[in-house]
Amino acid sequence: MTEPVSPTAEAHAALETATAVARAVEAAGGRALLVGGFVRDRLLGRAAKDIDVEVYGLDAGRLKALLAGFGSVNTVGESFTVYKVGDLDVALPRRESKIGRGHKGFEVHGDPGLDPREAARRRDFTINAISWDPLRDQYVDPFDGRGDLARRILRVVDPNTFGDDSLRVLRALQFSARFEAPLDPASFAICRDIPLDDLPFERIFGELEKLLLQAVRPSLGLQLGLDLGVVARLWPELQALVGCEQDPEWHPEGDVWIHTLMVVDQARQRIEGLDRGRALTVMLGAVTHDFGKPATTEFVDGRIRSRGHEAAGVAPATAFLDRLNVHTIDGFDVRKHVLTIVSDHLAPGMWHKSQTPVGDGAFRRLAARVDLELLARVAEADCNGRTGHFDCSAMQWFRERAEALGVQHAPPAPILLGRHLIDLGVKPGPRMGVILKQAYERQLDNGFADLEGALAFARTQVDGEA
Repeated sequence: MTEPVSPTAEAHAALETATAVARAVEAAGGRALLVGGFVRDRLLGRAAKDIDVEVYGLDAGRLKALLAGFGSVNTVGESFTVYKVGDLDVALPRRESKIGRGHKGFEVHGDPGLDPREAARRRDFTINAISWDPLRDQYVDPFDGRGDLARRILRVVDPNTFGDDSLRVLRALQFSARFEAPLDPASFAICRDIPLDDLPFERIFGELEKLLLQAVRPSLGLQLGLDLGVVARLWPELQALVGCEQDPEWHPEGDVWIHTLMVVDQARQRIEGLDRGRALTVMLGAVTHDFGKPATTEFVDGRIRSRGHEAAGVAPATAFLDRLNVHTIDGFDVRKHVLTIVSDHLAPGMWHKSQTPVGDGAFRRLAARVDLELLARVAEADCNGRTGHFDCSAMQWFRERAEALGVQHAPPAPILLGRHLIDLGVKPGPRMGVILKQAYERQLDNGFADLEGALAFARTQVDGEA
């Protein structure tokens, strides 16, 4: 373990508020402990601002009244007593009883008289079952979570209740990757035997997103998912990559599964500075880019070929995104861009080595279907996601061409508009639409670059139909 890092101003303010709450709780005869991910991350030397506080010895009414002194109190879990005060989640320790299948099949009650050890027992892994007393700088660690952090081992807290929430298996994948902590053998056996057929898509995607965006090497979690049987049960399109051979001249690393793991890790290095929707587009594009290879791979003249795998990958990638219910995320059409990345991920390399120079129009037309910068990032990850030494300069050439044309993120806006045609006497209707489409195609092919040229072209179309 490392020493805690210096917190950001926001994290420092949240910790000060949590400490003030702990003082107030103690003055009222109770005890407040910080729990969960904040404590784990603090021990790992990682800054964290989201703080959960567990309060012992005060009933719900007294706790809520006490918290009112720190600002507006929002009750987010009345039945099991969770209050939000600013960025803090403050709760009573909980008792949970499994009463049905699924993540909602629990009966939960806040119990201020619960012992901290018993409260920690409901948590998934020991590294998440550590509490910290901010007033005394003391840790409450009944299951040796700090030891497991030091050993970099992911271990189940309570084997008898762990399987009550099957989502914990997917949490194992993302935690194992994020903290580079393999599952201990007993925990591996527990996770392998838990059914996953009660998980809704939003919970599955939530854990996959954390794996792809928060782990430095998401491949660790994906490989664990394969070993546990998670991939086969939840993502058959990924499972199909296992054992799908590739030409060793171009892919000395092995089959498509191994290549995909390497590409995903390369893609993870290329999402800095992107918002959530675009970062997920790059990562999902890396995951799905070769989904077409299992259906197209064959031996031709002694060589392994996957001709047309780009187009063939669209259908399985669509099924994969359907299963996760991925569409628009934070206003960005992730689905459209991922599917175009799948169908066109070879374009940067092929265009660069084309014996016939690729015209500006091709770049502009492709930009109408996908963010070319995101495509370049995935293509670059694809090229580098191999063993051996390969020239990946094509992606930089592709990026520079797109930037020079100003279409790295979107196609050019049409110069000729309907109002211009109205001024030329063209009435709204199908004829106008045809002329506008023809004009835009001419514009994309460098037929004109300004309104004067657009109007000159429009006049030829209007006069020709007169």
